[in-house]
Amino acid sequence: MAKDPLDRPKIDDQEFIAANSEARKRYGRFNLAVVGNTGVGKSSLVNAVFGRELAKVGKGLPVTQGVNYYDDETLGIWDFEGFEIGSGKTPAESLRDGLKIVAKRPSSEQIAVVWYCVAANADRLTVPDIEMIRELDAAGLPVILVLTKVHWTKNPVTGKYRASKDTEAFRDWLEDPVDGDGEPIHLPVRRVILTSSQGKNGKGTGHGLGDLVAQTLALSPDSEKDAFRVAQRLNLPWKREMARPVILAAVAASAAAAAVPIPIADATTLAPIQMTMMGRIAAIYDLNMKTMMSTSAIAQLGAQMAGRALATSLVKLIPVAGNVINASVASAITAATGEAWVRFCEQVHIGKIDVSQIDGAWEQFAPTIVSVLGKLATQKGIKG
Repeated sequence: MAKDPLDRPKIDDQEFIAANSEARKRYGRFNLAVVGNTGVGKSSLVNAVFGRELAKVGKGLPVTQGVNYYDDETLGIWDFEGFEIGSGKTPAESLRDGLKIVAKRPSSEQIAVVWYCVAANADRLTVPDIEMIRELDAAGLPVILVLTKVHWTKNPVTGKYRASKDTEAFRDWLEDPVDGDGEPIHLPVRRVILTSSQGKNGKGTGHGLGDLVAQTLALSPDSEKDAFRVAQRLNLPWKREMARPVILAAVAASAAAAAVPIPIADATTLAPIQMTMMGRIAAIYDLNMKTMMSTSAIAQLGAQMAGRALATSLVKLIPVAGNVINASVASAITAATGEAWVRFCEQVHIGKIDVSQIDGAWEQFAPTIVSVLGKLATQKGIKG
């Protein structure tokens, strides 16, 4: 592997970039339909769950009157306007026309789940609302009825939040709707979720969003679940679960690469494995590092990941066969690197690390001798 004048190994960043690109393509794009009148809080809801403003998700594609499509690489939003007075068509007819157009779009743009948004203070659904929900159901789309802008009150004893009695009564009616004569109303919604995009006085993260995210995942087709896990910004444990097998695969590959012990001077042999792992994990956290970092910065990360300096220090503390990296050491370094990279990606993902400062931030998360020794101890415990 080539070296620079200071005798530092140069790492090829292509494994990282290729793995990141391949993973992003494999996970694909999650497409959500959001239906509701202007001012109901659709944009705030999308921003709270996906960390992106509705009209700034990507390029806006005006499909037809009352329907727009916004998309980026991992998220697509079909924005259907609600009932507007003065239209020449009924809301159900307009929605039906829009759905016909969606059906003609590529498979990568097809709707997985619908959020039908209604303001919590509406008290009752209108007839146009009910007709539009029936149209969505007739198209085979799972509908979550989302009550937005819910006012929550915190119980001073239990610390739990609760909606107002009027809102809870509205939710109960939505779950078992009847008309004025007590006759059942056919309202084909899969779930009714109470939400607020922000806490009291416009601060905080709001309430009910975790339930909305969980139910959206549950109703998503199996082929779309990972795409949703990648696109959403609220549930980090899902992303950690997705990252775990990526790390385990890299750990196994590193152990295989060092089945015949590697001289410390050749420790960069592990770099392609680690760079591939890092690229795949970055995709899980919806981080396109190629646009966030310079090529030289990505390569610098790889050099820090190569394990040569770390391995040199380790051989002074643990029994190895001379100045070499064996399978146990190689897998321990890769495991520690993978877990450190997950922590780093999470901090970037939730905005704790400024993208403009990302080049220099990694050093705070790089694996240490202590973390690698911990992995070695775990390996011995498992073998024992």
